[in-house]
Amino acid sequence: MARSRRFQLLDEITIGARLRILRRWRGKTQTELAGLAGLSPSFISMVETGQRPLDRRSHIAALANALKVSEADLVGGPHLSADRQQADPHGAIPALREAFLTNTLSNPALDRARPLSELVTAVAMQVEPARTRCDYTAVGQVLPDVLDELHWHIATAGHEPARRVAVEALIEACLSATLVAKNLGYTDLAHVAALRAQEAAALLDDPVQQGKAGLARIWALPRERPWDRKLAIIEQAADALEPHARSPLGTCVLGMITLHAALAGAVVQRPHQVSHWLGEADQLAGRVPDDVAGNWQSFCRTNVGVWRVAVSVERGESGGALRQLANSVEEEKIVVRSRKAQFLADVGRGLARESRTHGDAVAWLRRAEETGPQHIRNSAPVRETVAYLLNRAVAASGGRELRGMAARMGVPH
Repeated sequence: MARSRRFQLLDEITIGARLRILRRWRGKTQTELAGLAGLSPSFISMVETGQRPLDRRSHIAALANALKVSEADLVGGPHLSADRQQADPHGAIPALREAFLTNTLSNPALDRARPLSELVTAVAMQVEPARTRCDYTAVGQVLPDVLDELHWHIATAGHEPARRVAVEALIEACLSATLVAKNLGYTDLAHVAALRAQEAAALLDDPVQQGKAGLARIWALPRERPWDRKLAIIEQAADALEPHARSPLGTCVLGMITLHAALAGAVVQRPHQVSHWLGEADQLAGRVPDDVAGNWQSFCRTNVGVWRVAVSVERGESGGALRQLANSVEEEKIVVRSRKAQFLADVGRGLARESRTHGDAVAWLRRAEETGPQHIRNSAPVRETVAYLLNRAVAASGGRELRGMAARMGVPH
């Protein structure tokens, strides 16, 4: 079978089955692959047969490296289903791709644009609010035109203040595009959007705006890049911004970078760095209001608690210990739907790792889906967890809910 056809088929199956096909394609036994990846043969066997989920970044990275494939080859690309909430957001991708590929900062694709004030308002009041409520379809209806027109304003601005306003708006628009593309599984487009943010930020003598663009780069780093290199890039971004993070905005930008450093530390299994960066995030959060909705990218003390849960899930936490950590987060304060959906999904994924909390896992995952359906139904880690729970024959109390989620996510059931 040709490699292209093989990989086309891989997109239609679970990660465990995909791992088995890739392992055999490389001519490796389970024992050989386990040795190369630093994992146990029993773990490989359980993943391939659906008895263990493959949802930790460190495990995915190790197996992809051992098989000499990208993590995208192992995890798979977008999985389109008949569900409109799951599939419709992908309709925005061609227009977003066209906007980035046909514009440059000096050569826009358009010869006219709406007033700059309207575009700034569109970014702040339409694009980003739609993204944070996980309405990627609504983002796609507005963002491509905004990107086109902001490029026109940057290229034709007659005086510096107007150009600066246009550049700052473009950076924010690129951040939204990066996250939407990443969350829908288009890592190449996320990378292009992040690069455009960096190009725009380079026009400004402003470390905070450059820090924003650096965060977009962090979001878009290729999944196959070794995580120790990712950690080094994130730490460099934090070091560059730290002397300049004096305003509330600068504090929030730096805070988000430190949280990503903590997560990367967990992936490369360096507990001291996890503790260090979570401690840094705590200190920074103390300098801004505890306001998930009002702070840039929701950075605040409550959001640090949300990230502690995400980091713990990456480190393998499960069951009662994870539930206790989740209970320490004041859920009613997580008023931004994108943040809440991810928090609920992380808890559900962790609870799914122990048979005695499978029923609770289904409930948390279902709440996550209700909070942000377009995000959760396109989430590869959640999809893997749902497939795992189905394979484990979860009790009938959660079976109907699981089968419904599986159908909406395109999981074989």
